[in-house]
Amino acid sequence: MDERSKILFEQAKKFIPGGVNSPVRAGKSVGMEPLFINRAEGCYLWDEEGRRYIDYVCSWGPMILGHSHPAVLKAIQEKLPLGTSFGAPTAIEVEMAEAIIQMVPSIEMVRMVNSGTEAAMSAVRLARGYTGRNIILKFEGCYHGHADSLLVEAGSGVATLGIPGSPGIPAEIAGLTISLPYNNIDNLKDAFKRYGNDIAAIIVEPVAANMGVILPDAGFLTGLRNITKENGALLIFDEVITGLRLSPGGAQGYYNIMPDITCLGKIIGGGLPVGAYGGRRDIMQKIAPEGNIYQAGTLSGNPIAMAAGLATLKLLKDSGIYKGLEAGGNRLFTGLKDAAIKAGINIVINHIGSLGSLFFTGEPVIDFRSAKKSDAALFRAFYRKMREKGIYLAPSPFEAMFLSIAHDNDVIDRTIDAAYHCFSDIKK
Repeated sequence: MDERSKILFEQAKKFIPGGVNSPVRAGKSVGMEPLFINRAEGCYLWDEEGRRYIDYVCSWGPMILGHSHPAVLKAIQEKLPLGTSFGAPTAIEVEMAEAIIQMVPSIEMVRMVNSGTEAAMSAVRLARGYTGRNIILKFEGCYHGHADSLLVEAGSGVATLGIPGSPGIPAEIAGLTISLPYNNIDNLKDAFKRYGNDIAAIIVEPVAANMGVILPDAGFLTGLRNITKENGALLIFDEVITGLRLSPGGAQGYYNIMPDITCLGKIIGGGLPVGAYGGRRDIMQKIAPEGNIYQAGTLSGNPIAMAAGLATLKLLKDSGIYKGLEAGGNRLFTGLKDAAIKAGINIVINHIGSLGSLFFTGEPVIDFRSAKKSDAALFRAFYRKMREKGIYLAPSPFEAMFLSIAHDNDVIDRTIDAAYHCFSDIKK
């Protein structure tokens, strides 16, 4: 580890719990202390000592255009002299809302918030208020932020740190969330037989990306759509990661499945803190001040964040970007699979478009239970070796790898070559 990061981490632990402002960053599951990043450009990060890394975290997904994209920086720079926050409506909020509605098929109205957690929390409240029901159904390993109702059997940092839920969440609240295995329609049908009249909504990552990347089985998303319609429940797609990542219309556009409510974040902020939730007009009109379901936020629709997000969305209307991202994803993940096989490592790689994960197992990974069979020790060794070679991965076996348009073929091929040597080293 570089000395400057080590010094900063020791300082940080004196003032910040665990030395980080989001738990996975601490690197506990990989047995390494975090790098402190000084700057970023394109597909590269530089740490505090000036070492360069190829970045496959991409700020956990938002940097689909690469870091410091000129169009995004220009939009921010043009807005900054006008002020940073007003707590009042602005024209750019209207432009941003219209852009989201044009791109995401199911959204007829949208409310901006400040994070994916806030979007999911608000969507759940809206679903309960709209239906008059209390129970939320989610899936094991899916992470929808850290709101009380949604930390039951959650993925992401909760899975990484081995936390089964969280102290501080009353049992009465946790009891209103039912968690089922992802990709299992039979268990879902049983839950609706038992609780159907009380279930307000299903919330799901249409492509799971917080227990590693796990694709929906054929018929799974259609099954969710059908069973909610049949039982008067709502279907919430948490597209904080997949929104504008898999296609301009997100996973719902990719699979042509229309939810009632959609949660967005990450990419729609162009790297700044942003979230949103939107859906059918009749549902969204229940939100205050038009309706009586309350949700508010002082910084919601922040003009600087709107400028960054809008600049990003405008570029992502070019369908050629997604063809390039898919080609890059196929090149990277196929190459990593071949490198692992060549080195004699058992590995499963799940990927779709520019999103993917490595599982150190010989069995298919279709849900949280099978994801947890991945060899954590091998992942830890692989992560350490890759970081030494200047490849920056998420410090967790339950997170995704992200590509940007800045990851060209040369960068991808260098990554595959580095991975082969790392696979070979950990096989010894």
